[in-house]
Amino acid sequence: MLSDVSRETRARLDTYAELLCKWQPRINLIAPSTVADLWVRHFEDSAQLLPLVPLGTTRIVDMGSGGGFPGLVLAILTGIETHLIESDSRKCTFLREAARLTDAPVTVHTKRLEALPSLNADLVTARALAPLADLLTYANHVGRPVDAGGWQGLFLKGESWQNEVDAAQPRYRFTLATTPSRTHPSAMILSIKDVHHVS
Repeated sequence: MLSDVSRETRARLDTYAELLCKWQPRINLIAPSTVADLWVRHFEDSAQLLPLVPLGTTRIVDMGSGGGFPGLVLAILTGIETHLIESDSRKCTFLREAARLTDAPVTVHTKRLEALPSLNADLVTARALAPLADLLTYANHVGRPVDAGGWQGLFLKGESWQNEVDAAQPRYRFTLATTPSRTHPSAMILSIKDVHHVS
């Protein structure tokens, strides 16, 4: 996936990776065991969402951004206005510096998701944040309202993804499409739209 990007885009991603490795010893931005495999475990894992970004997307909200995956990677690759939500102020300092150095169209919010106003996102993303039912609750809060066209979600999930879908269905109705992960054999990307709360 990333082998196809332009030289300029690759340079921006390299800058991001170098900064992350510099900050990682001071702030736990990613799991220490994954640093040696940074490009596959984090950059390629995030970039695989790119073909699934709906045409016409104008605003992405990445929930629980941590070290910036997948939100900052998508912002660099797409140039789409992206909002990174992270409650840890130290991680937000890193994200702002990474966005500045890579010239990414990013706004960083140092807040808990439930404390945010609606951000009118047409695409919501998350990776390793919370069970699907909770993600849908958060995404309904930050996403575009149904009467304005609604939002779509791209959520990277591990091997228990089906259990999470089953657990979410008593609370929400939604349209689901699944795409096997290219970086984890048992993981899945959940593409979700038409989300309605079950009354």
